[in-house]
Order: sequence, then C-alpha cells, then structure tokens
Amino acid sequence: MGSLINALPGAVSQGLVWGIMALGVYVTYRILDVADLTVDGSLATGGAVCVMLIRAGVNPWVALLAALVVGGLAGLVTALLHTKCGIPAILAGILTQLALYSVNLRILTGKANQPVSVDKYPLLVSQRYVRELSLRNPILLIVVIIAFIIMVLYWFFGTEKGCSIRATGANKSMARANGINPDNDIILGLIISNALVALSGALIAQYQGSVDVNMGRGAIVIGLAAVIIGEVVFKKIRVNFAGRLTFVTLGAVIYYIVIQITLLLGLNTNDLKLITAVIVGLFLALPYWKGKVGERRSRKVVKNA
Repeated sequence: MGSLINALPGAVSQGLVWGIMALGVYVTYRILDVADLTVDGSLATGGAVCVMLIRAGVNPWVALLAALVVGGLAGLVTALLHTKCGIPAILAGILTQLALYSVNLRILTGKANQPVSVDKYPLLVSQRYVRELSLRNPILLIVVIIAFIIMVLYWFFGTEKGCSIRATGANKSMARANGINPDNDIILGLIISNALVALSGALIAQYQGSVDVNMGRGAIVIGLAAVIIGEVVFKKIRVNFAGRLTFVTLGAVIYYIVIQITLLLGLNTNDLKLITAVIVGLFLALPYWKGKVGERRSRKVVKNA
C-alpha cells in the first residue's frame, strides 16, 4: 500500500498530461466519428517542436503555442488527404503518421531523441517536482491547462460552427441535407484534435525531460482507453458536454493508476505493451458484456411474464 501511495502522484500527473491527448482523440472518435491515426505522429511532432525551441532559448509558453500550431497543420494534412483526395480517413492518418516520422527526425536534427533538462532550461512541468506541495508541482499547472481547454471546447462546440461539426459526426448525410459542408467540418475537427495532441506531446516531453521520435507509438491506444474508461466508469453520472470532457481526462488518470498497480504487482516492464492491450481490451469489451447481460435479463423477464 505504501508503494502505491508513493507512486500515485506520478501516475496522476502522467495521466493528466496524457488526458489532454485524450481530449483530442475524443474530438475525432466521439464527436466527428472519424478514425484518425495521425495521433501517433503528431504527438511526437509536438514534443519535438517544443523541445528544440526550448533548447534554442525560446520561452516555453511560446514553444507550447508553436507545438499547438504544428499539430494543427499535421491534422490539416490528414484532413485534406481524406476530404480532397478521397482517401479513407484511417489510411490518410497512416500516411501522415508515416511522413511525420521523417519530419520529426528532421526537427530533431537527425537524432532519435533530444534531452531537455530542467536544470538547464525553464521547463513548465517536470516529474522531478511531482511530490512537492509547491507552485512547481506540475499537477497544479496541468489541471489549470486542462480546465482552460475544457472551457474553450465547451464554448466552441456550443457555437454554430461547433454544432455543425457535431451534426456532421452524428449524421453526415443529414448534415449535408441541411446545407452543412461536412468536408469543412472534418478539416476543422482534425485540426483541433491534432493541435491538442501535439500540445500534450509538448508537455509530455517537458515532463519526462526528453523527446523521442517514437514517443507517440501506441498513443492512439492510450487515447481510446482514456475515452472508453471515462465513459464506462462514469456512465451513470448525468452531466453536460463539459462533464463528459472532464471524464475523458479522468479516464486517462485511471488508466495510468491501473498501469502503476499492475507494475507494482511485480510484472515485468517488458510486458507493459501486453498489459496495456489487456487493460484496454477489457474496458472496450465491458460495455458489450453489460449489454449482453441486460439482454438476457430482459428475455427472462419476458418469459416469466
């Protein structure tokens, strides 16, 4: 129990940072209903841009903004491949993700990874200060950033354009019949999604003190896990759109706490990917199993009636 308590702050802070990425995945997966695999590339792109700018002496807040813009451009490429070239969304994302690997290597000046020590650079977040109850604790800053993002998303998706995007995701044919251009909404949605993912990548790179060209590998799985876990765990709580976004970030926190618990049980760290796949699979299957149980109960009620 003591080991878990000591590891809890780290799991929470890491989950919160990845929760921003999960918000980006939520925009495409739930709101737009588009399978976007650009995430695995744009996460590393955000981290690479942020780290290299900070190493060049740029203010870390400006570096975050630059990562946000570059991530949006990555989403734009995927969106244009899908809407203007007729390439299926999942393949368009794979193509962009593949291209981003080379782009990320270019940004990192040909190296697979680049360090950014908190001792040498003014980083906004660092895992070194997770257990300190001070203003340097990254949890406090990340919570503020997440709250701001959720407020902006809540406001935006309540506007006419935001409702248009939601209508496109709900029923593209019906949206088109009502004078909405689905292609424009998909483009904007993918830009917003990958901008958030890149922002998360920038914070993750600062948090761990380095960026790696492969840091985004499997990111889409973590994002989907956070979305599904948030929906399953908090399913019975009736909230508005902002509440659902909050549950997505909490889903990422729960995911990392579960991962931490499994590692504390003595499982080999080499099996982390396997553990991740099992955990995500269980949470994905849980709604299906619940539905099956509900169907059986309904049938029994009908037979006994």
